[in-house]
Amino acid sequence: MDTKDLLQDLARLTSEGRNPDTLHIDRQSTLEILTTINRQDQQVPEAVARVLPAITTAVDTIVAAFRRGGRLIYMGAGTSGRLGVLDASECPPTFSVPEGMVVGLIAGGPQAMFRAQEGAEDNEQLGAQDLQQLELSADDVVVGIAASGRTPYVLGGLHYARSLGATTVALACNGGSAIGQAADIAIEPEVGPEVITGSTRLKSGTAQKLVLNMLTTASMIRLGKVYQNLMVDLHASNLKLQARAQRIVMQATGVDEKDAARALSQADNDVKLAILMLLSGLGKAEARTRLAQHQGVLGKAVEGED
Repeated sequence: MDTKDLLQDLARLTSEGRNPDTLHIDRQSTLEILTTINRQDQQVPEAVARVLPAITTAVDTIVAAFRRGGRLIYMGAGTSGRLGVLDASECPPTFSVPEGMVVGLIAGGPQAMFRAQEGAEDNEQLGAQDLQQLELSADDVVVGIAASGRTPYVLGGLHYARSLGATTVALACNGGSAIGQAADIAIEPEVGPEVITGSTRLKSGTAQKLVLNMLTTASMIRLGKVYQNLMVDLHASNLKLQARAQRIVMQATGVDEKDAARALSQADNDVKLAILMLLSGLGKAEARTRLAQHQGVLGKAVEGED
């Protein structure tokens, strides 16, 4: 695509348009600037709410993939790629999932997290190559992230993923996007023109982060990583998380600090196991068996559901 074609392409994108509500932002006071930004940001949750049905379909697809041993793979360039890497990297400490179950790819590789690798996003083949290196399979779900909805790196990855039979999801901030048309599921929250024209790290980035948080959080809830509204599958890898684990046991069962600590010790610091032992009166072995019978879903194990 030459410069003329690219200009015409960008002109069609809502995210690249000029925002009539911010034309004089450069003449505003600091408080007025912040008020303007805040008012624009309030449009983002509404845009996300309008695409909840598509997000629902994506979550159900991701849960099914996880249950058959597949992975969730994010890929994007620039801000979009960084947001995917961020969401993926927070899953192991938050939900104790194995490293590699949720993967974030960014055009240009890990160095692009800290220094822009602008040319990498224009390479469709690079998107396919990055997925090849991960040994992508039909069991995986690939989520291509691009505010514009036209990033070649993402398009290349989605085309390759579909050729293998992997489920593909597009997350863009323009309706009828190129990546949306290339994917099985299109999530396209339209947040409108940015506060600063074309700076999609603003409203578009916020919308993307909200959606990515939903994809992983809802999927983990469905997999049983949450009991009531408590993170019961966290990995207590430092003092803060050890204290949080103890507090979660106390909140879930109503026991005091001493009994929570004792239960965690008996359960080898397994929060789920400690809670089930306290609520059911079962020993460690019996509690572990019941958890396994209910695929690790603590709520069902507590209630003894079939």
